[in-house]
Order: sequence, then C-alpha cells, then structure tokens
Amino acid sequence: MSRFVDKLPFFDRRASPMEEADDIPRSGLLHLHGGHHHYNHQQQQPQQGAMMAPEPSPPTKHSSSTLAQLLKRVNDARSDAASSANSSPSHYTIELGASVPGSTGSDSGRTSHAGVAGDGVPPLPFVLKFTDLTYSVKQRKKGPCLPALPFGRGDATEPEAPRMKTLLDNISGEAREGEIMAVLGASGSGKSTLIDALANRIRKESLHGSVTLNGESMDNNLLKVISAYVMQDDLLYPMLTVEETLMFSAEFRLPRSLPDKEKKKRVQALIDQLGLRNAANTIIGDEGHRGVSGGERRRVSIGVDIIHDPIVLFLDEPTSGLDSTSAFMVVKVLQRIAQSGSVVVMSIHQPSYRILGLLDRLLFLSRGQTVYYGSPGSLSSFFHDFGRPIHDNENPTEFALDLVRELETMPEGASDLVEHNKSWQKRMGPKIKHADDGGKPSLSLKEAISASISRGKLVSGATDGNVTVPSESSAPDSAVTKFANPFWIEMGVLTRRAFINTKRTPEIFVIRLGAVLITGFILATIFWRLDDSPKGVEERLGFFAIAMSTMFYTCSDALPVFLNERYIFLRETAYNAYRRSSYVLSHTVVGFPSLIVLSFAFAVTTFFAVGLAGGAQGFFFFVAIVLASFWAGSGFATFLSGVVTNVQLGFPVVVSTLAYFLLFSGFFINRDRIPKYWLWFHYASLVKYPYEAVMMNEFSDPARCFVRGVQMFDNTPLAVLPVPLKVRLLRAMSSSLGINIGTNTCITTGPDFLRQQAVTDLTKWDCLWITVAWGFLFRILFYIALVLGSRNKRR
Repeated sequence: MSRFVDKLPFFDRRASPMEEADDIPRSGLLHLHGGHHHYNHQQQQPQQGAMMAPEPSPPTKHSSSTLAQLLKRVNDARSDAASSANSSPSHYTIELGASVPGSTGSDSGRTSHAGVAGDGVPPLPFVLKFTDLTYSVKQRKKGPCLPALPFGRGDATEPEAPRMKTLLDNISGEAREGEIMAVLGASGSGKSTLIDALANRIRKESLHGSVTLNGESMDNNLLKVISAYVMQDDLLYPMLTVEETLMFSAEFRLPRSLPDKEKKKRVQALIDQLGLRNAANTIIGDEGHRGVSGGERRRVSIGVDIIHDPIVLFLDEPTSGLDSTSAFMVVKVLQRIAQSGSVVVMSIHQPSYRILGLLDRLLFLSRGQTVYYGSPGSLSSFFHDFGRPIHDNENPTEFALDLVRELETMPEGASDLVEHNKSWQKRMGPKIKHADDGGKPSLSLKEAISASISRGKLVSGATDGNVTVPSESSAPDSAVTKFANPFWIEMGVLTRRAFINTKRTPEIFVIRLGAVLITGFILATIFWRLDDSPKGVEERLGFFAIAMSTMFYTCSDALPVFLNERYIFLRETAYNAYRRSSYVLSHTVVGFPSLIVLSFAFAVTTFFAVGLAGGAQGFFFFVAIVLASFWAGSGFATFLSGVVTNVQLGFPVVVSTLAYFLLFSGFFINRDRIPKYWLWFHYASLVKYPYEAVMMNEFSDPARCFVRGVQMFDNTPLAVLPVPLKVRLLRAMSSSLGINIGTNTCITTGPDFLRQQAVTDLTKWDCLWITVAWGFLFRILFYIALVLGSRNKRR
C-alpha cells in the first residue's frame, strides 16, 4: 500500500461529522473529565481559553457542533463556574447547544472526584508511569547437540557462559487516563515485552526499573483487580454466541452482590459500545463452524476483558490480522474506553492514517531502546530536528518505522536516533508537560480508585463498595479481594458453560459412545456364551484383560478436551476470573454423566452376551467397576493434558503408559512371578485393580466348578487322547492316590483358580475403591499441574 493515502497533510486532517458523533455519548451530553476533552489533534488547535467567548446560541435538539464550538462551550462553562461564588463544581456537564455548568453528573458521563486544582482545572486521577525498565534474558550459544567427549582433542576449551540479550533498555514514559498510549516498532523491537512488563507479567527479580500508578507501586493482586490484559490471539469458545460469551465473563468478573438484571444491562451496554449488536446472537465460530468476522471476534476478545470496567487496560497488538476498517473500529472502541476513565496501553505494528488520529502518545522502540516518545503531533518536529523531515503527504508512523528499519541495517543501528531522542526529550520535555497537573497526579492511588468506584468503574473489585490499597505494613494478600465471586458461584457458572459447549457439539459424545458400543459388540460376538471349562476360563481372562484395557484406551479422548481450551483457561485465570479448583471440579462434574452412560452401554452389550456370572448383583458390580475404570482413565488423561502442551506429545505418552499398565496388570505374568524390582509397577498399574475386581466377581463363588474329571487333562499333551482312555487314566490315578476321582468330580473351583493367578491380596471391593481413588488422585495432580503450569510470567 502506498503511504500517500490522500492529499491532505496529517496535521491538517479533521474528524468527519460521523467521527465527531461517535465521540458524543448516547445521552446527548458531552462530559469532560480532567478539565479537557481528549482529541487527537488538540495540540494543533489554537488556544481559546484566554479569549472572551461570545454569547452561546440557544439550544436546539438537532444542532451539529464542531469541536471548536464544543471546546469554546467548555471554556464558557469554566468561566461561569469560576465566577460563581456559591460553590466550586467538581466537574462540568455540557449540553449540546448550550453551556451549562453542573454540580452533578450524568451516569453515562465521566466525572472528576478530585476537586478543582488551584488554576481551576481538575487533575487527572490516574497516571501510569514507568521508569528505566530493563529486562535481559540468557541467550545460549548454538553448538553441537552432543557434549564434548573426554577423549576428544586436547585443546578443547571450557564451555562459553551464556550471553545476555537485552530486550528492554532503560525504557521510560507514562500513560494517562483518557488517553491511548501506543507502543510501536518492528518485529522483535520489544513491544510485547514492554506490555508484559507494565502488566506485571515478568518476574520482579528479572525486571529492573519501576512501574507506578499515581506514584505508588502496585501489589500484584491489586493490579489483577484494577487492570485487564487482552492477548494478541482471540481465545474464545467457538460454540458460544457473542452475548453468551460476554454474559459468562460478566458472571465471572462481576460480584455476586450485583443483581443479575444489572449484569445483563452491563452486557447489553457493552455490546452497544463494541458495536456488536447485529452479531449478538451469532456464535464465535472456528474453522469448522461459520461465525462472526475477524474484527468482531477481536472486539469480543476485548469485551471479555473489560466487562468489569478496568482502570488500566493492556492490549498486545489488538489490530493484528485485521483489515483497515476493522482495525480502525477496534481502536475507535479503545478510544471510547479510554475516554470513559481508563488508561489504555497497547502495542501496534503499523497504524494506518486514520488510526494515528486516535492515538494520544507514541512510544517507538528499536531493539529494546526508545527512539521516540511523545505525541503524534510532535513527530514532524522531532524528525525535522534529526535531519530527516517528513513529507506533507506521508504517514508519519510509516515514515518513522521505515527509517528505523533502515537504521537497524547499519552497523551502529539506531543509536543516533536513540541519542537524538534523549536530547530532544531534555530540550522539549518542559514544554510538553501537561499544564493541568505539572506532571504529577494530585490524587493518591487509594483516592483515585475510590473515586473510580464511586462513579461506577472497577465493578469486580468493589464487592463492598471500595478496594483497599495495600500498604507496606499490611499483608498484601488480605488487602484486595482476589476473586469477585465465591467458590460455588464460579463452579456453577463454569459447569453451565461447559454443558452448553457439550450440548452444541454432540458429535463428540456420539463418536465416543459409538466406539464403546462397537468395541462391546465385537467382544460380545467373539466371546459369545463362554462355558465353564478350562478353555472358557482362559477365554474369560482374555475378555477381562481386553475389556478393562479398552476402557482406559477409550478415555484417551479426554486428552484434547483441556488442551483445546488450555489458553482460554490461562487467560481467564491470569486475572482471577475464577479459581483453578473451581475449574477442576466443574470439569469433573461435566464429564461424569457421560461416563455413566458409557459404562451402562458397555456392560449391557457384553455382560449377558459373554455369559458372566453373578446375576443382578454381579451385573451392577460389573457396571460399577467399568465406571470406575472410565473414571480413573479419564482422570489419567486429564492429568496428562495438564502436563503436556499439545496432543502430539500427549497421545504417545497415554498409549505407551497404558501398554505398560496392561503388561504389569497380572494377565501376562502373575504377581508372584514378577521380579521384585518391578513389583512396584504392578501395584501402580491402573489396569491391575479393575482386572482383578472382575476376576473376583466372576470366580469368587466356591460352588462353581471350572475343571471336572477328565477336563484336568485339557491344555496338556494328554488332551489328544480318546475320552475312554482318559477315563481309564483317571481311575488309575484315583486308585494310586486313594482318592475317588470320577468324571464329575470337581477338580478346580473359582477360588482355586484365583489362588493359581495370585489374586488373593485384595477383595473385589478393595479393588473398586482403589480404582476410584486413582481417579481422585489424578484430578488432584491435575489441579497441582494447573497451579504450577499456569504461572504465565516471564523469567
């Protein structure tokens, strides 16, 4: 795309009437906060505060006011307020078509609760300041994969110590309420790293420098309550609609004390603010389901994180992958969020001409160093002083980025531009200071947060109407409420959301049920009506081993469930939307009903067809042990999903581990024949306990005989002899042993067979409860893996 977008220079551009209308609240009132209206070209506007304003025109319902007229009316309101001897208003309300100072504000407007400074200008409540931020990581030198061998060359040197790569190098600046500060730079310049540093996503011991809000360092728990972080990727559930997505976010982030009606009103207002009314009932969608557009999906991602109306909003390249119009709409939404009383800090790769007009502060980075910090209007003079003036018809940011890329190709890099920025900041710094507060916030952090809460912001942190700012002497954990809702509310919302997702993807359960039914049908037809003979016993053992191991292999499909929503979980828990324990329990509750259906389906398909013993009691125990197997197997797969990062790693681990469990279960080799050094694996095998449980359920009846008379010669070389010869041999053995052994004499009962298989150390109920315990243990381990693995701070 050519950088010469249109003929007008950047500094002569004016907002269209439609853009002006977008900046006016729906109530028809223009509310001014901090004594001024943030406009992208306000530095180029002539100062009219000292001039005598003419009489205001009569108010009309459908008058179209320009920015200059609105600013003049603001000055009129201030003049009227300053001349009033009754009281000093805390903020101003300007009606379109009239100049009326007000002592109380509209609910939809932005108000200042700090009073009026000595010069009559209300101060800005929030100033996010960062000073000398430096962050370095270890960069190991590339070398051979194998270490040096001891018999290698004698001149081998010691391994080189890892070098340090500086990602941020003494970055300083500030972002203010009502403004958008954009961090720009080429890929690898440190934009995302700086956003992470400001959002406290880098460990304190690795990050040097300071980040303060209103001059005070922020506790980690406090920052999570008053801020939000929008990731670069759109991490949303594809089968939820836009309204459902925002509503679930509201139920997580808004407190229980807020009525459901108010939460719904907040969601509807946010849908209008984000421009998503036409897509409110459309699913998010993914590759297999058509849903909202890319720009709408990005605005939904922003809405999910700003549902609680945060004071500070961080965004990592919110316009990445969007077309020009969608990107402009996203930044336009961010401008409205900033003007509603928030500090907005975002990284952006290459803003268009229109987007540049919405930004208030720019911070250009080159290899972790600042090459420019200031307003968009100062870019021209900055590069003019550098000796590289910007042409009138050229996009200033594109010119700056191209120049930085050009300098980075040189041996000395952009060091000249870095030094020029330092000298320019020293020379121009006093001139560009805000006149309203002299560069310092007049409100403490506690006062500013209380003021924000009183005007309706920071809903999630205001569970009792205020947020306690931790002091150095107080315990930080007890100062701020970490979560907006109690445990059971979180669990209920998570369970309801998961059930909706499951209901809208029935094919997943249908495929799983079909796999179980097909497996059961195959096993039932192969092992049809087994008899009570020695061969029938061996066939029963094969059926039990295959059936129980199949239960665990079938559960491997639980592996992708968490992996598919892993990053959604990380995003939601990073800022305390809900507890990890709530997620684990809801995950368990949602998955359990399907396990019951699968267990009954498999048991009904196989139990009676194979001819297993025990009657109704044996059938229900068989259902119970199959359910316990599903429970333990799904717990094992769930635990692995919390450890591995993708399905390609998870499935080989599941398959190989289950193969080892089957090997040591006691089917291939009895317990008393396993070497002692491998005996521990036998007791750790998940297949051992359900396998022994179904064996005891089948063979525990002492009245049931499995080897009678001449059947004792089966599975031996004598099995080929004729039956009469076997009878004669049996009589000879009887006379020799002095024991009457006839053709109907029971040789081996069920308990005898269990002793032969070394299945004697536990009862079937012990095996059942141990299998159930394995399921609980794996879910506890899954919780621990989530706690340890969801720490998303850089080292």
